Amino acid sequence: MAVTYLKRGKSETERNEEDAKVRGTVESILKDIETRGDAAVRELSEKFDKYSPQAFLLTASEIEAIIQKVSPRDMEDIRFAQAQIRGFAEAQRASMTDIEVETLPGVILGHRNIPVQSVGCYVPGGKFPMVASAHMSVLTASVAGVKRIVASAPPVNGKPHPAIVAAMHMGGAHEIYVLGGIQAVGAMALGTETIDPVHMLVGPGNAFVAEAKRQLFGRVGIDLFAGPTETMVIADDTVDAEMCATDLLGQAEHGYNSPAVLLTNSRKLAEDTMSEIDRLLKILPTAETAAVSWRDYGEVILCDTYDEMLATADEIASEHVQVMTDRDDWFLDNMTCYGALFLGPRTNVANGDKVIGTNHTLPTKKAGRYTGGLWVGKFLKTHSYQKILTDEAATLVGEYGSRLCMLEGFVGHAEQCNVRVRRYGGRNIGYGQPAEPAGSTS
Repeated sequence: MAVTYLKRGKSETERNEEDAKVRGTVESILKDIETRGDAAVRELSEKFDKYSPQAFLLTASEIEAIIQKVSPRDMEDIRFAQAQIRGFAEAQRASMTDIEVETLPGVILGHRNIPVQSVGCYVPGGKFPMVASAHMSVLTASVAGVKRIVASAPPVNGKPHPAIVAAMHMGGAHEIYVLGGIQAVGAMALGTETIDPVHMLVGPGNAFVAEAKRQLFGRVGIDLFAGPTETMVIADDTVDAEMCATDLLGQAEHGYNSPAVLLTNSRKLAEDTMSEIDRLLKILPTAETAAVSWRDYGEVILCDTYDEMLATADEIASEHVQVMTDRDDWFLDNMTCYGALFLGPRTNVANGDKVIGTNHTLPTKKAGRYTGGLWVGKFLKTHSYQKILTDEAATLVGEYGSRLCMLEGFVGHAEQCNVRVRRYGGRNIGYGQPAEPAGSTS
């Protein structure tokens, strides 16, 4: 393969060192929350958000008053976005059916899709209040049928953010907390004197929130590892540098550590895009953030062939992959590792982030190799069941089961099968002996 890096970001070693620092901080904070509960949560909120209300849980009257501060146009936009997201989530839910089949005469197997019973939905605030994240987590959990949906977002300028609260409430949240960062996900997962713990945590966040979810996984379920935003543009000479540069910087503005990668087979497009990025950074209002991300995490990769572009893209497994080539559907058919695809120049990641209907909580840090993004199915647990209805089926399955258990040395397991063969098949089998088939001469 002839793959050339015209620009590189921080090395894997440097990124791992940053992750190690985050791990230590998160571990100590979670331990403090587990030990001291509400007191620790309040101290952390005061320290990081300078926010210490009488209660972090919003009452119904407080929610109503906060929503009144949202302009009619913003409310209409939120309703439109939620209608798109709800419609797609409902279509996804309809695709997931319970099944029951008779695999042998008298043997019934099936599965049921059961909602997780309680979910904590984290909505990032920080530099940018992520109103759309409330739709993606709260609304999708509601469509899945989750009985208790807890939502939490940090204060913005010392107060609950009206549009975020509106989106949470309209999406179906049962409890809304004004809490941010590690203290929010820690409190929801571990529980405190005033917050009952949940069964699952979902939602994106900064590196500290992502690491907190990772450390809490096992005690609670999580949707996926959704850390700082990543974007990749796969382009050839069918598009221009302005389009590529805009799509790269549009995601690099998320934070100081948001990887943005251009993957192309056109040296001219690569060089023109780097020049265009320099130009845009002089006029972009969020350039202070985007410029740092581009400097430290931006990459430009030049390939000779489309096959090399495909292989490189799958290796990087970026969260957002914008494809603008003369063969967009070929990439759709052949790519295997990514968060979500955005196909063609008319499509863009920002639409996916905010309004088009697909979910924007997506896997980062190469997690796209083994999981897709948040969707209604993440809130559903597929549980199997089995039942045997006839004596003949109990005897037949029991004979096979008995011998297979003895093959592995599990005598007690074998007896579970044998007692059924004795009772329902009228067979005289000694304790701990394998059940031979009826009529066997062995």
